Amino acid sequence: MREFILLRRSRLARLAAVTSLLAAAVTAAAARPADAANTASPSGSASASVSVSVNVDQTLATFPSAGIGVNTAVYDANMNGPAIPGLLSHAGVKAMRYPGGSYADIYHWKTNTADGGVVAPNTDFDAFMATAKAADAQPIITADYGSGTPEEAADWVKYANVTKHYGVKYWEIGNEIPGNGEYGAAWETDLHASHSATTYANNLLQFASAMKAVDPTVKIGAVLCVPGSWPDGIVGPGDTADWNDTVLSIAGSKIDFVIVHYYPGGSSAADMLAKPQAQVPGMMSAVHSLVDKWAGSHARDVGIAITETNSTIDSDTSPAGLFAADDYLTLMENGAFNVDWWDMHNGTDCSKVTTVEGAQDYDDGGFLSSGAPCEPPVNTPFAPYYGIAMVSKLGSAGDRLVRANSSNPLLITHAVRRGNGDVNVMLINEDPNTSATVSLSYSGFSPCPVTPTVYSYAKNGTSVTKARTGSVTSQIVPPYAIAVVRLHR
Repeated sequence: MREFILLRRSRLARLAAVTSLLAAAVTAAAARPADAANTASPSGSASASVSVSVNVDQTLATFPSAGIGVNTAVYDANMNGPAIPGLLSHAGVKAMRYPGGSYADIYHWKTNTADGGVVAPNTDFDAFMATAKAADAQPIITADYGSGTPEEAADWVKYANVTKHYGVKYWEIGNEIPGNGEYGAAWETDLHASHSATTYANNLLQFASAMKAVDPTVKIGAVLCVPGSWPDGIVGPGDTADWNDTVLSIAGSKIDFVIVHYYPGGSSAADMLAKPQAQVPGMMSAVHSLVDKWAGSHARDVGIAITETNSTIDSDTSPAGLFAADDYLTLMENGAFNVDWWDMHNGTDCSKVTTVEGAQDYDDGGFLSSGAPCEPPVNTPFAPYYGIAMVSKLGSAGDRLVRANSSNPLLITHAVRRGNGDVNVMLINEDPNTSATVSLSYSGFSPCPVTPTVYSYAKNGTSVTKARTGSVTSQIVPPYAIAVVRLHR
């Protein structure tokens, strides 16, 4: 377990350093509307009345085939266990990122080794691919930019897609490369003589050229930083613009997708829960603008992947489960083709176990227990697992994510129109104390007036339940719960 704990501490230290630099930039955008906190009943004795309107004619995005993803890491001895494919399938996971965050920039796939790191047994590339195929999940591979070469990456593409016929489509070039020390904070391995954005962009072109020479169908991704957050706007030594503008001005016409990691954090559970709605639309709009600016006529073909995200607050209990559902869907609605939770198993420091809303929170961050001495048995699902599973209950590849609005900022709603014309609506009650009595109305859709099927995840729940309840125009959502209402035309 020691390697999990060390990685956890390293990631938390990195997040703490970056968060301190981000705070001034994100606080205003993240603030919950002033009247939101006053909506809840502190006693929990009443039910708040909420109006939700669904406009099925206003499409926001198409539900992506690789939208629901998770990170895996070669230091995780449990990542390819026999129970994993079933657990991932049950949650609707359709993408798996490998070989694991910052480890990607020290990992050498041919030897299955990580410079200065720990690689667990049965975590090599072929073992990973066996799990991905068994789970029917698309692999997303992060090539080693930090300590590797274009030739090493091209050999990986050849082995994966020519020798083994795995058909791996998505390839990132490096992990969080702006954290290579160029802007002061150094958590990411980068052995290149220069750590500038210009150097990364030019090397990125070499990686892309070598990899596409082996398989022209692969999609190459470039690492960006979060617009408006550190180190965005900082011009590093040897560059004439900040990281995002420099990388895209050089490589924008040659890449297939861009990568952003989203760890909003927050001062409290309520603050954290507000952030997807407050931050994601602006963040994603800025990324789209950057792509439009630099990719030209190629821009419409450049996707956006959020290959790491996590609540980082109350990370194993109900708040994180609610956050996960809203996070994934808000990112997809704003154009992300892939969202990957950090991570499958993470590990913990057992001295940090707390109680959150009546449940133990292990400060783990994985969506399955790693089986640490203070945790439940290995592979026990944590709340984010169920929040992500609820996303798969709402929609699947090809469905249209449509506009849904709520009269109460503590009741978040998302909706899809399915290929057969049916409509599903998700209701997330972020009030820990008060139930929401929801009145539903529809534009462009007439629901069949039978009692609908409702999938539910309750506060501190250990499963997703299914029942016929409520009506097509009225549903009650308990405190800190998620409901997906399935409606027929």
